[in-house]
Amino acid sequence: MSYAIFQLARAHRAHAAALLRAMDLHPGQELLLMQLFDRDGQTQSELLESVGLDHSTVSKSLRRMQDAGLLVREPAAHDRRVMVVHLTDKGRAMRQPIAALWQTLEETSARNLSEQQAESFVDTAYAIAEALTSRALPQEESE
Repeated sequence: MSYAIFQLARAHRAHAAALLRAMDLHPGQELLLMQLFDRDGQTQSELLESVGLDHSTVSKSLRRMQDAGLLVREPAAHDRRVMVVHLTDKGRAMRQPIAALWQTLEETSARNLSEQQAESFVDTAYAIAEALTSRALPQEESE
């Protein structure tokens, strides 16, 4: 089962990356944009927490996205050390293309599944994720 999950994740990630490349985005950048679509003006720390990526990955992505004109980072009024991230008009214009990308990815992923199989897969995937995140690893349990 673990190898099947690995293969699935790898294939899904590769297909998503190809779709993102066509939009001049790198994997993970769409997640940051989606967080900003929901609430523009977040701090880098808030974005880091919401997407669950490491600090260097988020910082590099934000720098690339700023260079591409999708967002701006400005010091917060309350603390100049804190950076607040705002979408530009170009960044806001990515909302619909990203939604369409996710719809395409989902349709492609489920095209060989019945509706019942797709629902069962989602339930199973969440159950596996819950099992993996709610239990300590065996080495930690014995220590």
